[in-house]
Amino acid sequence: MEIFKRVTEFDFMAKKTMAITLSCAVILIGIISIAVHGGLRYGIDFAGGTLVQLKFKNPPAIEEVRDGLRTIGLGESTIQEFGSKNHLLLRIERSEGKLEEIGTKIKNSLIGKYEAENIVVERVEMVGPKVGKDLREKAILSIVYAIIGIVIYISWRFEFQYAVAAIIALIHDVLVTMGAFSLADKEFTLVIVAAFLTIIGYSLNDTIVVFDRIRENMRRKGKTLLKDVINASINQTLSRTILTSGTTLLVVVALFFLGGEIIHDFSFALMIGVLVGTYSSIFIASVFLVYWKSRSAKKRV
Repeated sequence: MEIFKRVTEFDFMAKKTMAITLSCAVILIGIISIAVHGGLRYGIDFAGGTLVQLKFKNPPAIEEVRDGLRTIGLGESTIQEFGSKNHLLLRIERSEGKLEEIGTKIKNSLIGKYEAENIVVERVEMVGPKVGKDLREKAILSIVYAIIGIVIYISWRFEFQYAVAAIIALIHDVLVTMGAFSLADKEFTLVIVAAFLTIIGYSLNDTIVVFDRIRENMRRKGKTLLKDVINASINQTLSRTILTSGTTLLVVVALFFLGGEIIHDFSFALMIGVLVGTYSSIFIASVFLVYWKSRSAKKRV
């Protein structure tokens, strides 16, 4: 199955300066956003604390709920709607007591403002500060180990410069997605780390398809310029790239709008990652190969 009836002849390499400028600008905006917010907004998984999800029969007033929580010393907790106006999510910095006790204590503090049977404690999660720190470190290590494994695999299958090009593209994808999370003021949790690892795998798969075609065409390039070989390779795989990315994106968009609040941030990360990963396999990884080969040629002269 193909989108184009014949091989396209788009000059992607002619747009490399514009693409690199755009990428640098987007990454810079993301970094500035993270700096302004004082870092990423960590969820309970990494920051520690307690998360409580409440369901009300009728939409509650957040200020009334906050007033009720003040009676048990939790008035400054973060309270937000979750999925619908009948659901509230409470984020408490402290992580004291047993889960059942916390849920019961919060529910009791609201009785009087609301009928007991109209309040349901649907979920209580607790993570201690030390556990949160450990999870944060392990999440970073999981991404680092994934990148090291990718370097070894691509260096073995292709050449070292291909591995470096792929890693630069992956770092680009992670930074852009992380910046998008900061701009959207979304929480960084273990689920999002899983999304980032998924993005790394997806983007790498797309990049390797392009690299395979570049390697094939390099063997028979003759006097053809490198940038023309890479242009031809990208055009030859363009139908496959658009079909794969398009169908994946359709599923992710459906999850984003219809999958519910629980996987909303996960699908948001994948949606950004699929778009950016497709872009980087064309304009970041391939452009770096042109740069690397050009420098190697100059050194030999």
